[in-house]
Amino acid sequence: MGKMAAAVSPVAILATEPGEDAFRKLFRFYRQSRPGTADLGGVIDFSAAHGGRSTGPGAQKVVRSQLSVSSVSEQDAHRAGLKPVSKWQAYGLKGYPGFIFIPNPFLPGYQWHWVKQCLKLYSQKPNVCNLDKHMTKEEPRDLWEQSKEFLRYKEVNKRRPRSLLEKLRWVTLGYHYNWDSKYSADHYTPFPSDLAFLSEQVAAACGFQGFRAEAGILNYYRLDSTLGIHVDRSELDHSRPLLSFSFGQSAIFLLGGLKRDEAPTAMFMHSGDIMVMSGSSRLLNHAVPRVLPNPEGEGLPHCLETPLPAVLPHGAVVEPCSSEDWQVCASYLRTARVNMTVRQVLATGQDFPLEPVEEQKRDVTPDFCHLDDQNSHVKRARLNLDS
Repeated sequence: MGKMAAAVSPVAILATEPGEDAFRKLFRFYRQSRPGTADLGGVIDFSAAHGGRSTGPGAQKVVRSQLSVSSVSEQDAHRAGLKPVSKWQAYGLKGYPGFIFIPNPFLPGYQWHWVKQCLKLYSQKPNVCNLDKHMTKEEPRDLWEQSKEFLRYKEVNKRRPRSLLEKLRWVTLGYHYNWDSKYSADHYTPFPSDLAFLSEQVAAACGFQGFRAEAGILNYYRLDSTLGIHVDRSELDHSRPLLSFSFGQSAIFLLGGLKRDEAPTAMFMHSGDIMVMSGSSRLLNHAVPRVLPNPEGEGLPHCLETPLPAVLPHGAVVEPCSSEDWQVCASYLRTARVNMTVRQVLATGQDFPLEPVEEQKRDVTPDFCHLDDQNSHVKRARLNLDS
């Protein structure tokens, strides 16, 4: 016990020192953390919680969350590639009402579909991405077609320049964010029906029947990427939850308070994990300071080693994934992760305002603008978060 306390004492000291805000201090600490050392001793691992293997100081904050098992039929869960809700494990954190963490509820192999969709389908036009303003009309717009040969033979020639998919940082779906007027009806592309169905099942299982998936932001992380401290307040209706799906390499997620002088709680996000931010936790500061390389080298998480079943359930929204397509996806994910956040923008019966509402710069900052890495050749202008 004394050894554990000594291991996490730097984190406790950083959180209580006067001066710079506690959240930013811990963000920097975890960004520079060394995997395999005591630096990560205070990070909660929900995937170990149900087995009683999570013994760090943050483990005492973990509580079980109740799910609405009867709200999602086993058939609908299976259609989305999910286990029956009765077999999910769900957790919350003391002091964070409305926060729900579900360690990988996907059936074996079914993550393949969602990874392929993020890389091959959702990245295509007319969806908006960070590369749009940096590409000429003559350059190829099919990021998958341009990148697949690069990625397929990447291990043979690691000195090749990054493909377009490797330069991709964010994609928006459904209602797209406008820098001046937040979300608006003027810029909309059809929201993917498969992702909408998945999101609706997860929301219903968490007690949010009637949730509508209207906007999504996909963030594409390299091993040197971070997601800056921010609050997701751009939607017009904050009473509906924000759903987050993680695939690929693991990351550290920081969940703080309403103000940055509150020290955040650190937790691991592994492939297949789902987070739900609702209620009092819907407008909390959060960030991703670190993507963690696989401790076994450039390999995939074990949950991604099982292929998608050859026979899919009747009415499934999941589609087959060829071995050639998965070869490209696997090559990408060896040094990357993808996160999907899905939101409902409008309340029932609500419409977009006719005139944009002037807001402070901090309030109009969407989360995807902070995604950055040290070697990115394509970066958006970053807003001053301390203004």
